[in-house]
Amino acid sequence: MGAEAERTDQVAGEWAGVAPDAAQRLVGAAVEAFAERGYHATTTRDIAGRAGMSPAALYIHYKTKEELLYRISVTGHERALKIMAAAAEAEGTAADRLCHAVRAFASWHAERHTTARIIQYELKALGEEHYAEIAGLRRQTDRLLREIIQDGTDAGEFSVRDVPGTTLAVLSLCVDVARWFTADGKRTPDQVGELYADLVLGMVGARRP
Repeated sequence: MGAEAERTDQVAGEWAGVAPDAAQRLVGAAVEAFAERGYHATTTRDIAGRAGMSPAALYIHYKTKEELLYRISVTGHERALKIMAAAAEAEGTAADRLCHAVRAFASWHAERHTTARIIQYELKALGEEHYAEIAGLRRQTDRLLREIIQDGTDAGEFSVRDVPGTTLAVLSLCVDVARWFTADGKRTPDQVGELYADLVLGMVGARRP
């Protein structure tokens, strides 16, 4: 399989929930363009060209460039929330669940680092209504992780003085993976997840499950 085919398969897998196919192609093209040029420097003509479509065809599916950013952001944040919810609902001790949460969250930010950079660092470009929706998803993700850390603290598994502050630190650590990770680096996404799980367990004073 060639590099172009591999890229196409990855885009299709990441945005499988976006329909129809033309809308999915536009989202993939927007991710590429925003990552390469930044949101504000990217034009709708650039996005349409990357998708092999005309600018007029783009507006059939997305009325504005901001709507494309919103689609990317909401899909990415919903995925992040599902990752955290799965960890919060898993069986085992708080340390088990925290390890699960950090490993999955950090590795996702590595594996999908291009998308993650956009959804984490282009938030201010969203319109007020869309921003409020994304902020709500982020608060839910924060709450789930905070509950895991609070459970571990209450049970004596963790030694944490400031649960909200520690939650923010853990989320920030995982999110930052998207900023520095490259596919040709020394660590795979799974290895990053394992490393960060160890680091976070050390932060809260817990042993690795």
